[in-house]
Amino acid sequence: MLDIRHPKYQWGQPVVAAIDLVNDGSFPGAELEGLLIESGTRGEIVQTGMHEESNTPVYLVEFPGGKVIGCLEDEIAPAENIPSPRSRGEG
Repeated sequence: MLDIRHPKYQWGQPVVAAIDLVNDGSFPGAELEGLLIESGTRGEIVQTGMHEESNTPVYLVEFPGGKVIGCLEDEIAPAENIPSPRSRGEG
């Protein structure tokens, strides 16, 4: 029996894309392998779920423009761990 893996992130939590997010074929209307969201883009977790066969948490993240993308834990990071543009002297 598999131990249940608990999600690292919670609903409503601000996150950023840790990598460039590209269309793996699961985002309708976008070019296959096309860029969906650039690394560093802020978003918010709007739903958490679990891929039961692999016991892997999956997160629906809403990014600017209302774009909602399914992400794995290694594709996102907590927003508070990423300096804002102002703290880097960019704004």
